[in-house]
This record gives sequence, C-alpha cells and structure tokens, in this order.
Amino acid sequence: MNEQEAKEELEKLRTGEKEELLVTKEHFLSFREVLVAQDDFQAFRGRAGHYGKVIYTYEPGWTK
Repeated sequence: MNEQEAKEELEKLRTGEKEELLVTKEHFLSFREVLVAQDDFQAFRGRAGHYGKVIYTYEPGWTK
C-alpha cells in the first residue's frame, strides 16, 4: 500500500464509505506513517488480529 492508497482508504473510513480497513503486517509500517500524519488520527482505532493483521475503524468521538 502506497501513501496515496493509504490516504484514500483513510478517507473512505472517515466518510463512512467503509466501516473497517484491514492492514496486513507487510503494509503496517508504511500505513502507520500516513495514519499518524492525519489531524484526526486519534479517531482511528486499530484492533490487532492474527498474523500481524490490524483492523481499523473510525470513531470520531475520540478526537481531541
């Protein structure tokens, strides 16, 4: 997953177009760089799964 794809996926979560996003171990570090650069990054919740997979959701009530 490149930076542009990560931004697009985050925007889909933010707008409700997607309810969750699965990020694999191979893409986690590059995805996380994009994630923490978001102004509302604290609203994104990651739930760890098996084999290094993380499922992200967006919960806008968690922002500062």
